[in-house]
Amino acid sequence: MTAGSRGDVAPYTGLGAGLVRAGHEVTLAAHGLFEPLVAGSGVRFRPLPVDPRAELHSARGRRLHEARTGAGKLLRLASMARGAVDAMTAALVEAAREGDVLLVGGSLGPLGYAIADGLSVPALGLHLQPLHPTGEFPAPVLGTRSLGTVGNRLSGRAVMTMVELLFLDAVRSLRRHGLRVAARPGGRFRTVLHGYSEVVVPRPRDWPAGLEVSGYWWPHETARLPGEVEDFLAAGPPPVFVGLGSATVPDAERVSREIVTALRAAKVRGIVQRGWAGLAARGDDILTVDEVPHSLLFPRTAAVVHHAGAGTTGAVLRAGAPTVPVPVQFDAAFWASRLTALGTAPGSVPLPRLTSGALARALRRATEDDAHRVRARAVADRLAGEDGVAPVLAALARLAR
Repeated sequence: MTAGSRGDVAPYTGLGAGLVRAGHEVTLAAHGLFEPLVAGSGVRFRPLPVDPRAELHSARGRRLHEARTGAGKLLRLASMARGAVDAMTAALVEAAREGDVLLVGGSLGPLGYAIADGLSVPALGLHLQPLHPTGEFPAPVLGTRSLGTVGNRLSGRAVMTMVELLFLDAVRSLRRHGLRVAARPGGRFRTVLHGYSEVVVPRPRDWPAGLEVSGYWWPHETARLPGEVEDFLAAGPPPVFVGLGSATVPDAERVSREIVTALRAAKVRGIVQRGWAGLAARGDDILTVDEVPHSLLFPRTAAVVHHAGAGTTGAVLRAGAPTVPVPVQFDAAFWASRLTALGTAPGSVPLPRLTSGALARALRRATEDDAHRVRARAVADRLAGEDGVAPVLAALARLAR
């Protein structure tokens, strides 16, 4: 079970497909608009109400961009999400009744664990971000500036407490669905597997046993690149891909203009993905597209400009492509800092500081300095040797003993 944007769902389609190949029966419970993502995977689908894209484009969703700090954005998101959680609870309970084990995405942690307790079934956490407190870095949704060992750990605990409060009413409502609710619902420690690589984020040394880093869960993808994309790729040198995924922006026309000007100033062709931000560009040197398989397109680009979501960050690293992260909100700055530390990115251009000049300078460094591509390929080679599904299978085997 998971909720949120495409990046909160797509990795579980690949993980689910791997579990199906190993002989398990798998159902993915997620927002209804993501059902096409499991096509051909062998994974069943249970739709949840609420359209996250519509929510982000609502008046409440647009107010996220008014907050100036990570904490402020998180508070506004929590306020927006509370109603959505209430609407999804009944569907989550009904989906969970069919399962022998609940695999709980990090975005639904407290509620998923409480449902598991109420149904007396085991649960595993499947997180796409390092959410558990650590002294080694602050809570990823609050930025990248270290607060010291104690401060970093406290920031993680503060975020976890906020998330628990967000789900409190929904957890209490489980009684109406005939489930028993413990004094501290879902509060006991769980085994959690994290769907990214230690090459990117080493496992914190102060994490307790039971918190594991499994490796990436690559999305299930069967589609081919559209003909217009293949034609564009064949018509000239490798282009730069620009996309902000499921992130939204306050002024899509301005951002689109800055991107087009930057691409031309850097003397590169571009493929611009509309995404949830609604980006658009025209010209013989620029192609605007809708959803395309990252695993097929990114390896054929000169560089990738993206919003630094967890899933897109993994896709760029898998492709061995240099990158320019444009962090928009929440954990994006955390992943952007990891790309810079790995040497696959020359630095980030946060959305509030996105200008054609800043993006063009970053693009020149990403595409003209071979060191970034060499480092990106080295990371890709290491990721290719990892199997993120195997640790999940091992954890399920331990539950069955």
